[in-house]
Amino acid sequence: MKSNPVVWFEIYVEDMARAKAFYEATLEVKLKMMPPPTDEMSKEANMEMWSFPMPEDSETEMTTPGASGMLVKMDGYKPGSGGTLVYFGCDDCGVTAARAAKNGGRICNDKMTIGEYGFVALVHDTEGNMIGLHSMQ
Repeated sequence: MKSNPVVWFEIYVEDMARAKAFYEATLEVKLKMMPPPTDEMSKEANMEMWSFPMPEDSETEMTTPGASGMLVKMDGYKPGSGGTLVYFGCDDCGVTAARAAKNGGRICNDKMTIGEYGFVALVHDTEGNMIGLHSMQ
C-alpha cells in the first residue's frame, strides 16, 4: 500500500457551535463550512458539516501523513464513545490534552509513552466522543 489507508473520518456531534469551538481551540485549527453533498441530504437529514484543514487541490499528492475529515450534525447519527478512535497529530499530546480540558473536554488518559512510536493521550470532546492525540515528544 503506497498511501495512508484512512482517507476520511466523521465525528458526529449534537451541538455544532460547541463542538466547532472545542476543536478549533484545542487543535488550533480553523474549520471550514462544507455544503451537504445533495439538497435532499440537507433537507432530509438536517445536516451541518464543518471540515478540518485539508489540501485545497485533491489532484496534488499529500505531502504530510494523515487523513482529513469533518464534524457532522445529522439526524439519526449520535456522538459517543466506544466506536472508532480517531487520533490527531500534535507537537506535544500532553499540552494539547490540557488545552482540550481547558476548552470543555475531559482527559481520559494523560500523556503516556508508546515506546519508539512516541506518546498518546485520550480525551473526550464536548459531545462525549473519545479522541486520541499523538506526538513524538
